[in-house]
Amino acid sequence: MDESVILAFLSHGVLDWSAWQIVACTLALTHVTIAAVTIYLHRCQAHRALTLHPLASHFFRFWLWLTTGMVTAEWVAVHRKHHARCEADGDPHSPAVFGIRRVLLEGSELYRIEAANAATVAQYGTGTPSDWIERHVYGRWTWQGVGLMLVIDVVLFGVVGLTVWAVQMLWIPITAAGVVNGLGHWWGYRNYDGPHAATNIGPLGLLIGGEELHNNHHTYPTSAKLSARWFEFDVGWLYIRLLQACRLAQVTRVVPRARRAVPKAVADLHTLQAIIANRHEVMARYRRMLCRAFRAARSDMGADKRSLAQVYRLLRRDPAFVTGEQAASLAHSLRQHSALWEMQQLRAELAELWQRKHAQPEELLAHLRQWCEQAERSGITILRDFATRLRSYA
Repeated sequence: MDESVILAFLSHGVLDWSAWQIVACTLALTHVTIAAVTIYLHRCQAHRALTLHPLASHFFRFWLWLTTGMVTAEWVAVHRKHHARCEADGDPHSPAVFGIRRVLLEGSELYRIEAANAATVAQYGTGTPSDWIERHVYGRWTWQGVGLMLVIDVVLFGVVGLTVWAVQMLWIPITAAGVVNGLGHWWGYRNYDGPHAATNIGPLGLLIGGEELHNNHHTYPTSAKLSARWFEFDVGWLYIRLLQACRLAQVTRVVPRARRAVPKAVADLHTLQAIIANRHEVMARYRRMLCRAFRAARSDMGADKRSLAQVYRLLRRDPAFVTGEQAASLAHSLRQHSALWEMQQLRAELAELWQRKHAQPEELLAHLRQWCEQAERSGITILRDFATRLRSYA
């Protein structure tokens, strides 16, 4: 073969594309990998939020073998353990345990350490594919897949294919292991409180397949749709709907929608069950109501801007993540405004409806009725309206 032909091949590859075409192709390829992780590994395998047609399922398995070398059972096991031990000892990659810096910079290493734990895989990796090709190819020859991807990239793009391949190999460790597991438990906004520090990094789930909506996911982990509010967009859900239209996917669960009817004069057991079933939506709405009341009243509280900003941050935070010192400071500030103080007290009492796990339904119903009566007697209009709203859940 002529030396010039060889040099031309190494320079441009088979496609002989321009730099912009290669960049666009690289972004498209990495996005397919993101889609495979969020749709197949995360929503389908780890949480059973949907089922995939064997054709779609095997495409994702093959693609992940080429671009990540990750084994389905290992990824699923590490993720399920993260949910089971979230923010506590044993969580494989929580910033609350390891610190945000380590999770951001060494998230993939934390994943590999836990994936190598046979006990974790045995306990949490059940129900994942264990057919012949998984046992003898994908699970056994993990580096051969990414090696084959390297050859393909070089053949298609020439020497620059090495860079394309490097970007493909780094995409999931940076975006998923670092950004989602790190920033997604450290910075962002929260729609829902809960025993986790998960946040929504942003309302538009485009770059990481919808995984940016991490607070929504930890609140409703078995939902195939990660967006929950009108301004949020989950591109992964769009892909699932397209797969569903092609009969390549079947959705099992989504975020439940609260049903409401004409408010009852007195809450009954059906009302109680509906409130508990929609507890995340109820408490999110209550928190937003409390924050609006605080913003309206802060000019009368006689504190400096810095102190008021601290109070506002604590009101927005899940009480489970407020330290004793912070709680004392918050209580001191709110006692200066009787209405805010009463609303904060009722917030904790309302949460007891699902925190008292061993209480009988009749006890919880009495607690709910007492809460509504107290809210109505408070003389606070927004509290009375909230009590009326509670009695409308069906």
